[in-house]
Amino acid sequence: MSGKPKLYYFNGRGRMESIRWLLAAAGVEFEECFLETKDDLTKLQKDGSLMFQQVPMVEIDGMKMVQTRAIANYIATKYNLYGKDLKERALIDMYVEAIIDLNELLMIHIFQPADKKEQHLATIVDKATNRYFPVYEKVLKDHGQGFLVGNQFSRADVQLLETLLMAEECKPDILAKFPLLQSFKARISNIPTIKKFLQPGSQRKPPLQEKDVPKVMKIFH
Repeated sequence: MSGKPKLYYFNGRGRMESIRWLLAAAGVEFEECFLETKDDLTKLQKDGSLMFQQVPMVEIDGMKMVQTRAIANYIATKYNLYGKDLKERALIDMYVEAIIDLNELLMIHIFQPADKKEQHLATIVDKATNRYFPVYEKVLKDHGQGFLVGNQFSRADVQLLETLLMAEECKPDILAKFPLLQSFKARISNIPTIKKFLQPGSQRKPPLQEKDVPKVMKIFH
């Protein structure tokens, strides 16, 4: 068996994408096993691979890890993306939890009924520009460093960049009023491991398209 982490999920972003981002940022090569049908998921459930009967699941260091936050915490700790002490870790956790809240809103946008999409996008833009982005803009201003926590690259930087790019896919000018976030985006995108992940042909997944939604729904429902 290869020593590379193996990721089990459908061939799309969803909750696995942040894990892909973290592994890529750490420079870790990984393999992917895509669930194509409901039967693929059922097989994993029946053979005892999924502790809580759900994916994402990552095989790493002899473990079959489930629960997105647990997987991300493990990867961040293993690859030194989790701050240098308990206080930095607490800050990273606070920043990441808020990023996840916004990320979830962005992730479910494609699944909204046609008559609710416009209102849902308005909610995303409102929360991004009035609740979340001002906080990170202020953190970068007050902290005066290139990264969100300490002066060290962490999972908070990785996951904020991922979510900024997703937000721009929904509304290209969403960062217009946030110059420090714009420069943060450019700076973090230029880190060699991240730059590689942003190139065409990487394991980064494109946004889910309307035509893919029924296939995803069939796997999980």
